[in-house]
Amino acid sequence: MKELQRLEQLAPKQLRQRVDEKQFAFKTTDEIKDLTEFVGQSRALKAVQLGIGIKNEGYNLYAMGPPGIGKHSVIRTILEAEAIKEPIPSDWCLINNFQEPQKPIPIELPAGFGSILRQDMELLLEDLKISIPVTFQSDEYKLEMQKISDETNDQQVKMLNTIIENARQEGLEIFSSEGGFTILPINEHGEVISSDDFKKLPEDIRHKKETLMAQFSKQIAEFMKKIPHLYNERRKKEKEIKKEFTFLAVGHFIDDLKKKYKKFPTVIDYLNAVQQDILVNFKDFIKPEEEVNTFLGIEKFLFTRYKVNVLVDHASTKGAPVIYEDHPSYQNLICRVDHVAQFGSLVTDFTLIKPGALHKANGGYLLLDALKVLQHPLTWDGLKRALNTHKLTIETPERMTGLFSTVSLDPKPIPLKIKVILLGDRYTYHLLCTLDPDFNEIFKVAVDFEENIDRNHKNEIIYAQLIATLARKYQLRSLDRKAVASIIEQTVRLAEDTEKLSTHMGSIKNLIQEADFFAGKSNRKVIQAGDVKKAIEAQIHRLDQYKQLIYEDINREIVLIETKGGRIGQINGLSVINHIGLSFGHPSRITARVRFGRYGVIDIQREVKMSGPIHSKGVLILSGFLTGRYIKDDPFSLTASLVFEQTYGMVEGDSASVAELCVLLSALANVPIKQSLAVTGSINQHGDIQAIGGVNQKIEGFFDVCKARGLTGEQGVLIPAINIKHLMLREDVVHAVKNKKFHIYAIKTIDQAIKLLTGITAGKRNKYGIFPKDSINDRVEKCLEQFAQDKIRVNKNSH
Repeated sequence: MKELQRLEQLAPKQLRQRVDEKQFAFKTTDEIKDLTEFVGQSRALKAVQLGIGIKNEGYNLYAMGPPGIGKHSVIRTILEAEAIKEPIPSDWCLINNFQEPQKPIPIELPAGFGSILRQDMELLLEDLKISIPVTFQSDEYKLEMQKISDETNDQQVKMLNTIIENARQEGLEIFSSEGGFTILPINEHGEVISSDDFKKLPEDIRHKKETLMAQFSKQIAEFMKKIPHLYNERRKKEKEIKKEFTFLAVGHFIDDLKKKYKKFPTVIDYLNAVQQDILVNFKDFIKPEEEVNTFLGIEKFLFTRYKVNVLVDHASTKGAPVIYEDHPSYQNLICRVDHVAQFGSLVTDFTLIKPGALHKANGGYLLLDALKVLQHPLTWDGLKRALNTHKLTIETPERMTGLFSTVSLDPKPIPLKIKVILLGDRYTYHLLCTLDPDFNEIFKVAVDFEENIDRNHKNEIIYAQLIATLARKYQLRSLDRKAVASIIEQTVRLAEDTEKLSTHMGSIKNLIQEADFFAGKSNRKVIQAGDVKKAIEAQIHRLDQYKQLIYEDINREIVLIETKGGRIGQINGLSVINHIGLSFGHPSRITARVRFGRYGVIDIQREVKMSGPIHSKGVLILSGFLTGRYIKDDPFSLTASLVFEQTYGMVEGDSASVAELCVLLSALANVPIKQSLAVTGSINQHGDIQAIGGVNQKIEGFFDVCKARGLTGEQGVLIPAINIKHLMLREDVVHAVKNKKFHIYAIKTIDQAIKLLTGITAGKRNKYGIFPKDSINDRVEKCLEQFAQDKIRVNKNSH
């Protein structure tokens, strides 16, 4: 037994693969140059280069990997290096459509010209607000307007005088009053004939006078009809004069701008449209300020139509833009149309259209968090539509969903040339691949970031350089060699593999920053290994309240766990809990009861639906092992129950299948299991022990329970031999093993496990197919044979 234990018991040096600080040729990280290359990620880097190098449709990128691995910083660094070599994209502006105001016109200008055009139009308005009123106050304008007025008055007087003279020649006089015109007969002396005298006139003369009076009444009526026409003609002439004078006030300003923008036909067309609109609406520039404020409330609404809305301004951009949108709502990604209150209602115009991230990144690169995009309604569909059509359509969410049918702004689409990079995890990537048929056509390049890289001398040197670079980047203290080695050892533990280093840059950065804090508290200028240790302990302590509550329940025997003595059908299994960023292990009592029957191995957790499929699979494998090893020639008659005691949540995983088989064999062989030992491992139907995860946490969890009760030198943990390469245990565990206060055993088969747990050899069949007497296998087989006989007897009695 001692020989077997010595063979399987691990030495302290196997429990923590240390980093040799002597390999570092520096005293502190101040002596190390900054890292200029990316750590590992060769696969991801090649994918990024491919994705940004192919300009064809659909070659957008999805970068996958866990949060904190450095996806964003790596890709952004590559993109910025590439973007600086590319041409600066155009500015995009929105201008008023004077024919259809609800359809603003987008115009494309070279980088920097958008803001220049906006400033020029603002200056133009300021100039026109002065020049147009001054022009209309000039003597020349007043003279021209008086001339037109006089001409109209002269025409009116001439027409009326002609009628009056003709009437006098016929012996009639025309009188004007507020009520209109009156025609009366007169004598040869020009005196009005009274009505009595008019009646005394001969009938033929009186009839002639009446006829003439009727004729001149018609002429007066015709004259009155011509007066509005005269005034219309007057207004037309006045309008033409006003246009001429407005043109005089506006023309030279517009001409100057046309010369400046002669290379841009769209701007020339716009300036022509502005000039025509000003000629029509010149009154807006000469209204008294009181009238403007009374009618519109805010003067700026009057001249909004002449403004330029610069959607994208690349005046200060160098190369292609690289944009990261942290809050990719539909409005932030596609566009936003603002509204203002006016006369008790909400109104909008083209100047209230705000660009989205796609506008800002047009001609360059846009980085988005995949999960954030999917969390915002309509954003994903809007992004796909833009990438599929290669157009940016400004459309409000209300119109997109058809919730409202009100008239809104509908600018022409803007051409889109962009490379989109989604940042997310693998689960989201696989969901999109499975559930969205368009995804693989739009995001053809998968950028898979590795979570670990090989651990070797070269990479440890690179990691030392990385640590130095991060310390300088975040303005932290330098680190000595031992501190660097401690941080690298922690990356090994994060990788859960002594042959790997974790590439989780966020964890490395946090550890350095927190170690710097503890160095500062100790008034040290250089971070030491002790500061790193304190930082790691502080990280655990901040999150381990739940762990301590579980351990407290175990120590107070609220949760029943034995760490000494022996019990039949009872074993200490090991579980791992992931709780708000902290993974820790703890022991769980597993028990078994057996009797003859026909139900086989019953997993109580599965029966009450408190186990996952992997755990249920592991229990079913136990049945395969039992039927394959024992009483092959007799009917198998067994009813056995297995349960994780005092568990109140789901049990998942097969890492307890070794423990479950051992406790089952204990119950069948009627042999006690040492409660000072705990076991973890997965098993196959042939009894081979397979690797499991969380081996460090599981060992430390049982160690903490034993340490709280007092280490006896008998306690220990059985782990799969394949997991030796994953051991990166805490220093206190290694120290206890070194002092023979705690033991860790590596097992390859179930026979090794049961011998360590019971102290009795499992036993192998001899050439006659018989197990050694009183071995575990012999006792189990005899028990199963008895169950088979009991079943036969019961069947006979029942007949």
